[in-house]
Amino acid sequence: MTILVTGAAGFIGSHTVDLLLAQGHDVIGIDNLRSGRLQNLRTAQRSARFRLVQADVRDAGRVDRIVAESTPRAVIHLAALVGVQESLADPALCHAINVQGTEIVLGAARRHGVERLVFASSAAVYGEPAALPLAENSPCAPLSPYAAAKLTGEELLLERLSAPGPGVLCLRYFNVYGPRQDPSSPYSGVISIFERRLAAREPATIYGDGEQTRDFVFVGDVARVNVLAATRPEAEAGVFNICTGHATSLNRLFAALHRHYQDAPAPNHAPARPGDIRHSRGDPGEARKRLQFSPMMDLDRGLAAFVAQKDG
Repeated sequence: MTILVTGAAGFIGSHTVDLLLAQGHDVIGIDNLRSGRLQNLRTAQRSARFRLVQADVRDAGRVDRIVAESTPRAVIHLAALVGVQESLADPALCHAINVQGTEIVLGAARRHGVERLVFASSAAVYGEPAALPLAENSPCAPLSPYAAAKLTGEELLLERLSAPGPGVLCLRYFNVYGPRQDPSSPYSGVISIFERRLAAREPATIYGDGEQTRDFVFVGDVARVNVLAATRPEAEAGVFNICTGHATSLNRLFAALHRHYQDAPAPNHAPARPGDIRHSRGDPGEARKRLQFSPMMDLDRGLAAFVAQKDG
Protein backbone atom coordinates (compact mmCIF):
# COMPACT_ATOMS: atom_id res chain seq x y z
CA MET A 1 0.00 0.00 0.00
CA THR A 2 0.98 3.66 -0.25
CA ILE A 3 1.77 5.34 3.09
CA LEU A 4 2.39 9.06 3.60
CA VAL A 5 4.81 10.00 6.39
CA THR A 6 5.07 13.59 7.63
CA GLY A 7 8.36 14.45 9.27
CA ALA A 8 9.95 11.75 7.11
CA ALA A 9 13.51 13.08 7.39
CA GLY A 10 13.42 13.19 11.16
CA PHE A 11 14.84 10.79 13.70
CA ILE A 12 11.75 8.62 14.11
CA GLY A 13 10.39 9.40 10.66
CA SER A 14 13.40 8.12 8.75
CA HIS A 15 13.45 4.82 10.65
CA THR A 16 9.73 4.46 9.95
CA VAL A 17 10.26 5.15 6.24
CA ASP A 18 13.06 2.57 6.05
CA LEU A 19 10.90 -0.10 7.66
CA LEU A 20 7.91 0.65 5.42
CA LEU A 21 10.12 0.30 2.34
CA ALA A 22 11.67 -2.91 3.68
CA GLN A 23 8.14 -4.34 3.99
CA GLY A 24 7.34 -3.48 0.37
CA HIS A 25 5.18 -0.37 0.75
CA ASP A 26 5.33 2.76 -1.38
CA VAL A 27 6.16 5.82 0.72
CA ILE A 28 5.57 9.53 0.21
CA GLY A 29 7.57 11.63 2.68
CA ILE A 30 6.82 15.22 3.65
CA ASP A 31 9.41 17.29 5.52
CA ASN A 32 10.34 20.97 5.60
CA LEU A 33 13.83 20.03 6.85
CA ARG A 34 13.55 22.40 9.81
CA SER A 35 14.83 19.67 12.08
CA GLY A 36 14.90 16.69 9.72
CA ARG A 37 18.06 15.85 7.81
CA LEU A 38 18.39 14.54 4.28
CA GLN A 39 21.24 12.25 5.33
CA ASN A 40 18.72 10.32 7.45
CA LEU A 41 17.07 9.25 4.19
CA ARG A 42 20.19 8.04 2.40
CA THR A 43 18.89 4.48 2.23
CA ALA A 44 15.32 5.47 1.39
CA GLN A 45 16.34 7.71 -1.48
CA ARG A 46 17.91 4.77 -3.27
CA SER A 47 14.47 3.17 -3.54
CA ALA A 48 12.17 3.79 -6.50
CA ARG A 49 9.26 3.34 -4.11
CA PHE A 50 10.13 6.45 -2.09
CA ARG A 51 9.50 10.11 -2.89
CA LEU A 52 10.31 13.05 -0.62
CA VAL A 53 8.36 16.29 -0.96
CA GLN A 54 9.89 19.29 0.78
CA ALA A 55 6.82 20.97 2.26
CA ASP A 56 5.46 22.33 5.53
CA VAL A 57 2.42 20.80 7.24
CA ARG A 58 1.20 24.35 7.96
CA ASP A 59 0.71 24.88 4.20
CA ALA A 60 -2.86 23.65 3.85
CA GLY A 61 -3.04 23.90 0.07
CA ARG A 62 0.21 22.06 -0.47
CA VAL A 63 -0.66 19.28 1.98
CA ASP A 64 -4.05 18.83 0.35
CA ARG A 65 -2.49 18.52 -3.11
CA ILE A 66 0.09 15.98 -1.92
CA VAL A 67 -2.57 13.78 -0.32
CA ALA A 68 -4.90 14.14 -3.31
CA GLU A 69 -2.17 13.16 -5.77
CA SER A 70 -0.62 10.30 -3.78
CA THR A 71 -3.91 8.76 -2.50
CA PRO A 72 -2.27 7.07 0.49
CA ARG A 73 -4.03 4.28 2.35
CA ALA A 74 -2.63 5.63 5.64
CA VAL A 75 -0.86 8.70 7.02
CA ILE A 76 1.75 8.55 9.79
CA HIS A 77 1.86 12.08 11.17
CA LEU A 78 5.22 12.68 12.84
CA ALA A 79 5.96 16.29 11.80
CA ALA A 80 6.16 18.46 14.90
CA LEU A 81 8.07 20.94 16.95
CA VAL A 82 9.45 18.33 19.31
CA GLY A 83 11.17 20.19 22.16
CA VAL A 84 9.79 21.19 25.54
CA GLN A 85 12.33 24.00 25.90
CA GLU A 86 11.66 25.43 22.44
CA SER A 87 7.93 25.31 23.08
CA LEU A 88 8.44 27.36 26.25
CA ALA A 89 10.44 29.91 24.26
CA ASP A 90 7.94 30.11 21.37
CA PRO A 91 4.53 28.70 22.32
CA ALA A 92 2.85 30.30 19.28
CA LEU A 93 5.14 28.43 16.90
CA CYS A 94 4.50 25.22 18.81
CA HIS A 95 0.74 25.69 18.46
CA ALA A 96 1.02 26.49 14.74
CA ILE A 97 3.05 23.38 13.94
CA ASN A 98 1.67 20.86 16.41
CA VAL A 99 -2.01 21.85 16.51
CA GLN A 100 -2.81 23.71 13.31
CA GLY A 101 -0.54 21.40 11.30
CA THR A 102 -2.35 18.38 12.70
CA GLU A 103 -5.73 19.91 11.79
CA ILE A 104 -4.50 20.44 8.24
CA VAL A 105 -3.23 16.87 7.89
CA LEU A 106 -6.48 15.48 9.30
CA GLY A 107 -8.58 17.63 6.96
CA ALA A 108 -6.67 16.43 3.91
CA ALA A 109 -6.91 12.82 5.07
CA ARG A 110 -10.68 13.04 5.47
CA ARG A 111 -11.25 14.76 2.13
CA HIS A 112 -9.25 12.23 0.17
CA GLY A 113 -10.33 8.93 1.67
CA VAL A 114 -7.36 8.03 3.86
CA GLU A 115 -8.33 4.96 5.86
CA ARG A 116 -6.03 5.37 8.85
CA LEU A 117 -4.13 8.17 10.58
CA VAL A 118 -1.35 7.42 13.06
CA PHE A 119 -0.48 10.39 15.29
CA ALA A 120 2.79 10.81 17.16
CA SER A 121 1.76 11.94 20.62
CA SER A 122 3.89 12.00 23.75
CA ALA A 123 4.02 10.82 27.35
CA ALA A 124 4.53 14.50 28.17
CA VAL A 125 0.72 14.85 28.09
CA TYR A 126 0.57 13.21 31.53
CA GLY A 127 2.63 15.88 33.28
CA GLU A 128 3.86 15.07 36.79
CA PRO A 129 2.16 11.75 37.57
CA ALA A 130 0.30 11.09 40.80
CA ALA A 131 0.92 7.37 40.43
CA LEU A 132 3.02 5.03 38.32
CA PRO A 133 2.92 3.27 35.95
CA LEU A 134 1.01 5.62 33.68
CA ALA A 135 -1.96 4.06 31.91
CA GLU A 136 -3.83 5.58 28.99
CA ASN A 137 -6.65 6.64 31.35
CA SER A 138 -4.29 8.32 33.83
CA PRO A 139 -5.00 12.05 34.36
CA CYS A 140 -3.34 14.39 31.86
CA ALA A 141 -1.84 17.64 33.20
CA PRO A 142 0.60 19.06 30.62
CA LEU A 143 3.46 21.15 31.99
CA SER A 144 4.61 22.78 28.74
CA PRO A 145 3.16 24.17 25.51
CA TYR A 146 4.62 21.14 23.73
CA ALA A 147 2.73 18.71 25.96
CA ALA A 148 -0.46 20.78 25.79
CA ALA A 149 -0.28 20.87 21.98
CA LYS A 150 0.15 17.10 21.79
CA LEU A 151 -2.89 16.59 24.01
CA THR A 152 -4.91 19.04 21.91
CA GLY A 153 -3.83 17.16 18.79
CA GLU A 154 -5.12 13.92 20.29
CA GLU A 155 -8.43 15.55 21.19
CA LEU A 156 -8.84 16.99 17.69
CA LEU A 157 -8.29 13.58 16.14
CA LEU A 158 -10.24 11.44 18.57
CA GLU A 159 -13.36 13.61 18.51
CA ARG A 160 -13.60 12.74 14.81
CA LEU A 161 -13.70 8.99 15.48
CA SER A 162 -17.48 8.84 15.29
CA ALA A 163 -17.53 10.84 12.03
CA PRO A 164 -16.64 9.56 8.57
CA GLY A 165 -12.91 9.63 8.02
CA PRO A 166 -9.75 7.74 8.89
CA GLY A 167 -9.38 5.48 11.89
CA VAL A 168 -7.11 7.28 14.34
CA LEU A 169 -4.38 5.77 16.51
CA CYS A 170 -2.61 8.16 18.90
CA LEU A 171 0.73 6.75 20.05
CA ARG A 172 2.10 8.29 23.23
CA TYR A 173 5.84 7.81 22.83
CA PHE A 174 7.88 7.76 26.01
CA ASN A 175 11.61 8.60 25.77
CA VAL A 176 12.77 7.46 22.33
CA TYR A 177 16.47 6.97 21.60
CA GLY A 178 18.71 5.40 19.00
CA PRO A 179 20.75 5.99 15.83
CA ARG A 180 20.17 9.27 13.94
CA GLN A 181 19.17 11.20 17.03
CA ASP A 182 20.95 14.52 16.53
CA PRO A 183 22.94 15.49 19.65
CA SER A 184 23.50 19.02 18.32
CA SER A 185 19.77 19.70 18.37
CA PRO A 186 18.47 21.71 21.35
CA TYR A 187 15.60 19.23 21.68
CA SER A 188 17.57 16.05 21.27
CA GLY A 189 17.13 13.22 23.73
CA VAL A 190 19.34 12.96 26.78
CA ILE A 191 20.97 9.74 25.55
CA SER A 192 22.32 11.28 22.35
CA ILE A 193 23.55 14.34 24.26
CA PHE A 194 25.30 12.19 26.87
CA GLU A 195 26.83 10.00 24.17
CA ARG A 196 28.26 12.91 22.21
CA ARG A 197 29.92 14.38 25.30
CA LEU A 198 31.30 11.03 26.41
CA ALA A 199 32.63 10.25 22.93
CA ALA A 200 34.43 13.62 22.96
CA ARG A 201 35.79 12.83 26.46
CA GLU A 202 34.02 15.92 27.80
CA PRO A 203 31.80 16.13 30.90
CA ALA A 204 28.08 15.73 30.30
CA THR A 205 25.55 17.75 32.29
CA ILE A 206 22.87 16.16 34.42
CA TYR A 207 20.09 18.59 35.32
CA GLY A 208 18.91 18.10 38.88
CA ASP A 209 20.16 15.29 41.12
CA GLY A 210 19.99 12.64 38.37
CA GLU A 211 17.49 10.49 40.24
CA GLN A 212 14.67 11.51 37.92
CA THR A 213 13.53 8.50 35.92
CA ARG A 214 12.36 7.88 32.37
CA ASP A 215 10.99 4.99 30.34
CA PHE A 216 13.42 4.68 27.40
CA VAL A 217 12.21 2.96 24.22
CA PHE A 218 14.42 2.15 21.22
CA VAL A 219 13.65 3.90 17.93
CA GLY A 220 13.52 0.61 16.03
CA ASP A 221 10.66 -0.50 18.26
CA VAL A 222 8.89 2.83 17.72
CA ALA A 223 9.23 2.51 13.96
CA ARG A 224 7.83 -1.01 14.19
CA VAL A 225 4.71 0.09 16.06
CA ASN A 226 4.22 3.02 13.66
CA VAL A 227 4.18 0.60 10.74
CA LEU A 228 1.99 -1.88 12.56
CA ALA A 229 -0.52 0.84 13.48
CA ALA A 230 -0.67 2.07 9.88
CA THR A 231 -0.85 -1.27 8.09
CA ARG A 232 -2.29 -3.98 10.34
CA PRO A 233 -5.96 -4.39 9.33
CA GLU A 234 -7.14 -5.36 12.81
CA ALA A 235 -5.28 -2.55 14.66
CA GLU A 236 -7.83 -0.79 16.84
CA ALA A 237 -8.34 2.97 16.97
CA GLY A 238 -7.54 4.73 20.23
CA VAL A 239 -4.69 5.92 22.45
CA PHE A 240 -1.67 3.75 23.27
CA ASN A 241 1.42 4.11 25.43
CA ILE A 242 4.57 3.21 23.52
CA CYS A 243 6.96 2.29 26.28
CA THR A 244 8.81 -0.58 27.95
CA GLY A 245 7.29 -0.40 31.41
CA HIS A 246 10.77 -0.02 32.95
CA ALA A 247 12.06 3.13 34.68
CA THR A 248 15.72 4.16 34.47
CA SER A 249 17.31 7.02 36.39
CA LEU A 250 19.55 9.47 34.58
CA ASN A 251 22.39 8.48 36.90
CA ARG A 252 21.96 4.82 35.95
CA LEU A 253 21.69 5.79 32.29
CA PHE A 254 24.91 7.80 32.45
CA ALA A 255 26.72 4.92 34.15
CA ALA A 256 25.53 2.48 31.47
CA LEU A 257 26.77 4.75 28.70
CA HIS A 258 29.99 5.52 30.55
CA ARG A 259 30.93 1.82 30.37
CA HIS A 260 31.41 2.34 26.63
CA TYR A 261 33.74 5.33 27.28
CA GLN A 262 35.54 4.45 30.49
CA ASP A 263 38.16 7.17 30.12
CA ALA A 264 35.52 9.92 29.87
CA PRO A 265 35.06 12.32 32.82
CA ALA A 266 32.30 12.27 35.42
CA PRO A 267 29.21 14.39 34.74
CA ASN A 268 28.56 17.95 35.84
CA HIS A 269 25.33 18.81 37.66
CA ALA A 270 23.12 21.84 37.04
CA PRO A 271 19.75 23.00 38.40
CA ALA A 272 16.67 21.14 37.21
CA ARG A 273 15.03 22.67 34.12
CA PRO A 274 11.50 24.12 34.09
CA GLY A 275 8.89 21.90 32.46
CA ASP A 276 10.76 18.66 33.17
CA ILE A 277 8.88 16.04 35.16
CA ARG A 278 10.45 14.06 37.99
CA HIS A 279 9.42 10.50 37.17
CA SER A 280 7.86 8.73 34.22
CA ARG A 281 7.09 5.08 33.53
CA GLY A 282 4.39 3.75 31.25
CA ASP A 283 2.11 0.75 31.30
CA PRO A 284 2.56 -1.06 27.95
CA GLY A 285 -0.40 -3.39 28.47
CA GLU A 286 -2.90 -1.79 26.07
CA ALA A 287 -0.45 -1.75 23.16
CA ARG A 288 0.44 -5.37 23.88
CA LYS A 289 -3.19 -6.45 24.08
CA ARG A 290 -4.82 -4.36 21.35
CA LEU A 291 -1.95 -3.83 18.89
CA GLN A 292 0.03 -7.02 19.59
CA PHE A 293 3.08 -4.81 20.12
CA SER A 294 5.85 -5.26 22.66
CA PRO A 295 9.30 -3.63 22.55
CA MET A 296 12.06 -6.04 21.62
CA MET A 297 15.15 -4.01 22.57
CA ASP A 298 16.24 -3.70 26.20
CA LEU A 299 18.19 -0.62 27.30
CA ASP A 300 21.67 -2.14 27.53
CA ARG A 301 21.46 -3.70 24.06
CA GLY A 302 19.86 -0.53 22.71
CA LEU A 303 22.67 1.62 24.08
CA ALA A 304 25.26 -0.73 22.59
CA ALA A 305 23.49 -0.48 19.20
CA PHE A 306 23.33 3.29 19.51
CA VAL A 307 27.03 3.63 20.30
CA ALA A 308 27.96 1.26 17.47
CA GLN A 309 25.61 2.81 14.87
CA LYS A 310 25.09 6.39 15.98
CA ASP A 311 25.79 7.58 12.44
CA GLY A 312 23.59 4.92 10.85
